[in-house]
Amino acid sequence: MVTGLSGAGRGTAARVLEDLGWYVTDNLPPELIGRMVELGASADPPIRSLALVMDVRSRFFTGDLSVVTEQLRKLGIKTRVLFLEASDDVLIRRFGFARRRHPLQSESKDGTLSAGIAAERVRLSAVKAAADLVIDTTELSIHQLHRKLEEAYGDGAPSALQLTVQSFGFKHGVPLDADMVLDVRFLPNPHWIPELREHTGQESVVSEYVLSRPGADDYLRTCHHLVELTMNGYRQEGKRYMTVAVGCTGGRHRSVAIAEALGELMSEVTDVTEEPADVVRVVHRDLGRE
Repeated sequence: MVTGLSGAGRGTAARVLEDLGWYVTDNLPPELIGRMVELGASADPPIRSLALVMDVRSRFFTGDLSVVTEQLRKLGIKTRVLFLEASDDVLIRRFGFARRRHPLQSESKDGTLSAGIAAERVRLSAVKAAADLVIDTTELSIHQLHRKLEEAYGDGAPSALQLTVQSFGFKHGVPLDADMVLDVRFLPNPHWIPELREHTGQESVVSEYVLSRPGADDYLRTCHHLVELTMNGYRQEGKRYMTVAVGCTGGRHRSVAIAEALGELMSEVTDVTEEPADVVRVVHRDLGRE
C-alpha cells in the first residue's frame, strides 16, 4: 500500500513499481481492497505483486489502514505500507511548480496551501506511525527515489534494461520513439547488385556482403561501445527502456544486416558485474513494406 503526503512522490512511486513488475491501482476504496486481492489471485496468470495507491483525494480514505491490513494478513497476504513525506517548504514549492491545489486546501479554515498540508499531516499521522517504510523525499531527486524503491521492492536487484534495435528506411521516416539513430547509408547498397536485390539483410548472402565492406566492422564495434555506454547511463538514471534505430534508404538490406549484428553483440554476456541480463530484441519496421 502506497500512501503519504500530496506532492511527496506517490505518482513517481507508482510508476517505479510498475516498472518493477507490480500491478498498480490508484485510489481504490478500502472496502474494495479485499475484493481486488481476490480477483488478482484468481486471474490467469495470478497477480503476485499488487500495489495500492491511497490518499486523501478519496473521501473513503480516513488514514486508518489497520482494519484492511489485518484482514489481508488473516488471509495469508503479506502486506507492506509505504509512506512518502517531505518538508512543508518543499511541498509548497512542488505545488507551485505544478500549479495545482492541495486536495485539503479548500477544507482548511483560511484556504491556504500551508493549512491544507498541515491538515493532511494530521489526518495521515496514524498511517505514518504504522508504516513499514517511511521515505522522506525532501532532499531526493526522482532518480534517487527510484533507486530507494528499487532496493526496497525490487527483490534486491535492479531491473534489467530492455533494448530494442530497430531497422528502418529513411524514405519512410525516422522512428519517432528512437533514443539513438544510426545511419548506415555510407555502406554500398546491395540493391544495386542484381543477385542480392531480392534478398534481405536477414539472409547470410546479404549480411556477409554488408559486414565485409570497408569500415562496416569498425562502425559496428564503435556503435556497440556507444550503445553500452548509453545503457549504463540509462541504468544510473533509472530508465528501463532504450530504442536504437538503424537506418538505410529503404530498410531492407544494410539497416537490417547491421541491426541483426548489433543485436547479437548486445546479447552477448560481457558484463562481469552483478547487473541482471538485459533484454534485447531486434525488429525490422520496414522489411517487406515494398
